[in-house]
Amino acid sequence: QVHLVESGGGLVQPGGSLRLSCAASGISFRVVSIAWYRQAPGKQREPVATITTTGSTNVADSVKGRFTISRDNAKNTAYLQMNNLNPDDTAVYYCNALNTWGKGTLVTVSS
Repeated sequence: QVHLVESGGGLVQPGGSLRLSCAASGISFRVVSIAWYRQAPGKQREPVATITTTGSTNVADSVKGRFTISRDNAKNTAYLQMNNLNPDDTAVYYCNALNTWGKGTLVTVSS
């Protein structure tokens, strides 16, 4: 059974940085693609970034140049490094693998 746990969210000031983690269990982590999504209050969940089994990445235009997705197969963990955060980045951030969702971690960007 696939189990994903996100962590690393919190309150940060505009311009600040956070690194989110997605710890996976119950799967052969190295052979699955991982995606990060986010859902802001009152809005639909939207894709943020993906990373394939070979390490190829794709990020949404809204975060390009600020967010970086990576993975450590030895630790069964994916990461989302978020820099230069702004209030529009406030959302619950989720990771997804094999159509399974974690419970999310809340990121709040506010002064």
